Amino acid sequence: MLTVNARRARRIAGWAGIACAALLATACNSPGSPSAGATGAPHPVTTASPVTTASPVTTASPVTTASPVTTASPVTTASPAATPSTSVREAAVIFLAQGQDINGKLLFMPACGGSGCPLSGDSTAVLSTMTWSSWSATGAVGTGTYKIDGCNPDCAAGPVYPVATVVTLSNPVQVCSSSGTRRVWSKASFTFPDGLPKALRGGNGPANPWVFSSVISAARQSCAG
Repeated sequence: MLTVNARRARRIAGWAGIACAALLATACNSPGSPSAGATGAPHPVTTASPVTTASPVTTASPVTTASPVTTASPVTTASPAATPSTSVREAAVIFLAQGQDINGKLLFMPACGGSGCPLSGDSTAVLSTMTWSSWSATGAVGTGTYKIDGCNPDCAAGPVYPVATVVTLSNPVQVCSSSGTRRVWSKASFTFPDGLPKALRGGNGPANPWVFSSVISAARQSCAG
């Protein structure tokens, strides 16, 4: 009996130990219990500092547009050439007195188209289709046709000979008038590249050089007073 009771007591003690161990395990694994071996309450988890966003990008200053281009001042066109009656033009150039009449039409670098440019008062010597290579205050040189009346049997009935010529105008003289002073050519010299026709040779040939005596005389008288 003692042996049986001793075994029964050991069994009861074993069960009690098992029950106690089960209770301890349950208590140790409860959610509110600290982890095994830990001392004190666990440290709170420190969250990372909030990420600082980059400063807003500063946009570039607006581009300043260039000042509007200033257009050049309008080109001033030259004034039309002055007419022979303008004192400035008269002082700067020399004229050809048509028909040697200083009070008539004065010509400047004339083309002498149409009826031409008479060098004599009776139109027996006429320049035609002229091209001037120079025209200055001291002389003028032109190329064209020199129409010469043969005056045979007389100037009214005589044939007219067109002769290729190079004419040089020179010796300007001053002419005075109520509208101002001007200068005109008083001498003409000729060369004939193709020569003169037989009818105009010798004593029948044109004056060369030709001094415009009527122009010189009239010019002196105009400035005498």
